[in-house]
Amino acid sequence: MARTAALKGAGTGLPVFLTAGFRLYFLAAGCFAVLSIAAWIGWLGLHAAGGAFSEAPMAMAPYLWHAHEMIYGYTVAVMAGFFLTAVPNWTGSPSARSAFVATTGLVWLAGRLAIWFSAYFDPLAVAVIDLAFIPLLGLKIGSNLLKKTQLRNVIFLGLLTAMFTGNLLMHLEWLGWTDDTAIAGTRLGLYTSAAMIVIIGGRVVPGFTRNALNRRGYSGQLPQVRPALDKIAILASVLAAVASALPVPGVVLGSLCLVAGIANGMRVAGWRGLLTWREPILWVLHLAFTFLAIAYLALAAAHLTPFLDETSALHLLAIGAVGGMTLAMMTRASLGHAGRPLIVAKPIAIAYLCVFAAALVRAFGTGFLDYFQTMYLSGALWLLGFGLYVWIYLPILAFRNSAAD
Repeated sequence: MARTAALKGAGTGLPVFLTAGFRLYFLAAGCFAVLSIAAWIGWLGLHAAGGAFSEAPMAMAPYLWHAHEMIYGYTVAVMAGFFLTAVPNWTGSPSARSAFVATTGLVWLAGRLAIWFSAYFDPLAVAVIDLAFIPLLGLKIGSNLLKKTQLRNVIFLGLLTAMFTGNLLMHLEWLGWTDDTAIAGTRLGLYTSAAMIVIIGGRVVPGFTRNALNRRGYSGQLPQVRPALDKIAILASVLAAVASALPVPGVVLGSLCLVAGIANGMRVAGWRGLLTWREPILWVLHLAFTFLAIAYLALAAAHLTPFLDETSALHLLAIGAVGGMTLAMMTRASLGHAGRPLIVAKPIAIAYLCVFAAALVRAFGTGFLDYFQTMYLSGALWLLGFGLYVWIYLPILAFRNSAAD
C-alpha cells in the first residue's frame, strides 16, 4: 500500500513521474537510450549473421533511423526535462503543470512510435506526429522567457528552432520532397546539441565547481571564467551548427570546428577540473566538456586533413560529449530537484566511465577490431552505462523520497 501511494503525486492522483518535467523526461530518456541502442545492436547482429527482416518496421534506412532517434528522440527528451525545470528557475515562473508534462510526453512517445513503425503509416502523418513535439516545448519555454526577458537565454529558442529544422530536413527527404537532406538534418541536430552544451556547460560547470571548491576551502584556486573566450566559443559553435547543414566547403566547417575546439579546450582547462577527482558528480562534467573540445578538434581534423574520418569524429561528439554531458546533467539535476544530497551512487561513476569508453571505442575501435566487434563493444558499454542509470534513478524519479529511501 505504501509503495502504491508513493507512485501518486501529492494530492493529484497522478503518478509521481508525471508531476515534474525532469521526472518524466529524464526517466524516458534513460529507458529510451537503452531500448534504442539495444534495437540498433540487435539489427547489426542480425545483419552480421546474414539475416534480414522480411519487412522492416521503419521506412527509412536503418542507419538514418538510428541517428534520428538518438538525436531527436533521446537528446530532445533530455532537453525537454532540462528546460522544463531550468526555465522556471531562471524566470521565476511556475513549473509546467502535470497536464502539460503528461500531454507532451504522449506527443514525444507518439513520435517515437511513428518513426519506429513508419513503414506502416503515411510519411506525411509520420512527419506531422514527430515534428509536433519541439514546437510545443518551444512555445512553453518562450512564454516563460517573455514573462521575464533574459536576452542571454533567448538564444535557446533559436537553438530549438535549429533542432526543429534539422528534424524537418530529415522528414522532407523521407517524404520525397527533397534530395539528400536527411544527413544534413542529422548534422544540424548534433551540432546544435553540442552548441547547447557549449552554452549551458559553460555556465554550470565552472559554477558548480566554484561552489564545491569554496566549501572545501580552495578559495585561492577557483575556476577562471573569461567572458571574451566564452563569446568566441559560443559564436564558433553556433556558426559550426549552421554551416553543418549548408553546402559549404569543408575548410569552412573545419575551421569553425578548430576555433570551437581550441576555445572550449582553453575554457575547460581553466575550470580546475583536477581538483574535483574525489567527486564523480563534478569530474564527469569536466570530462564531458573535455570530450566536447576534443570532438570539435577531431571534426576539424576530419574536414581539414586526411587523417581522420568524419564518422569517427561525429560519434566522438555524439557519444562522448552529448551522451556524457546529458547523463551527467540528468544524474545531478534529478538528485537536486528531488531533494536528495548531491552525491551519486558508486554504480553511477561506473556508468559515466562506460559512456566515455563507448565513445572512444566507437571512434577509434576499428583500428584494432573489425567493424561489428567495434559496434558490439561500444554498444555494450553504452547499454551498461545507461542500464545502471535506469536501475539507480528509477526509484528516484518515479517515487517520493519517503518511499524510495
